[in-house]
Amino acid sequence: MTYLEQSYRVSERHACCVLELARATHRYEGRQEQWLELRMRIREIAQTRVRYGYRMIRILLNREGWQVGKDLVYRLYKEEGLGLRKRPAGRRRAAVHRQERFKPTGPNQVWAMDFVSDQLCDGRRFRSLTVVDIYTRESMAIEAGQSLRGEDVVRVLNRLKQERGAPKMLFCDNGSEFTGQMMDMWAYRNGVKIDFSRPGTPTENAFCESFNGTFRAECLDTNWFQTLPEAKHIIDQWRWEYNVSRPHRALADRTPAEFASQIALKRDLTETKTGRKLTL
Repeated sequence: MTYLEQSYRVSERHACCVLELARATHRYEGRQEQWLELRMRIREIAQTRVRYGYRMIRILLNREGWQVGKDLVYRLYKEEGLGLRKRPAGRRRAAVHRQERFKPTGPNQVWAMDFVSDQLCDGRRFRSLTVVDIYTRESMAIEAGQSLRGEDVVRVLNRLKQERGAPKMLFCDNGSEFTGQMMDMWAYRNGVKIDFSRPGTPTENAFCESFNGTFRAECLDTNWFQTLPEAKHIIDQWRWEYNVSRPHRALADRTPAEFASQIALKRDLTETKTGRKLTL
């Protein structure tokens, strides 16, 4: 086309008529290269956060300044072969209903606790005690150790109590670390009710189970720990990232720290307004 226009000094319209070619086809420019940088960034995020799907990646892209929709990110995500492997569907059992558990209406009302097991490179096993605020979804503590007992649980709870105060209720399973005398004494002295899950029903502690699944997929399964201090350091880094930079779908794509800070700001504004009315 360019050869005809330059050699015979004819217009683009005339050249297209001679070649029986639509001008729109002649002017079309491929858009694949337009998304090259975006493709590279999607791949970088997916390689760094191996358990993030396209929805989570899109949220991070928008925070970085990319104004992209979910359909485009999904298409590029699939074209790059980055789809997460689906877990095989297991056999479902009929649900057995129990009395509805207490639902928190604010932060620091209900904490959920559980243990997650893993091992070091040399095969030594260790456990991690996870404590989650059900309302804000914050990871308040992840205590790793090779032998965690009831006294270790109480020590972690005392530390959190000094930082945030004691909750109204604790959700946990029937493990010996949670059902011992030390836990009973701590709960009694601090006015905390312990709500135990029934044996064989992990869904009754669903918030902590969900967090533990994320913790295992994004931290434990993606790292090799040479020593226990190294494991503690990496776990602490991941917990900070989870609270501060990881978007949470249940919180309208906000991070737990963002959600907690917004709740605290609203509470302060409400208290200020209430104080002014009482003064008047």
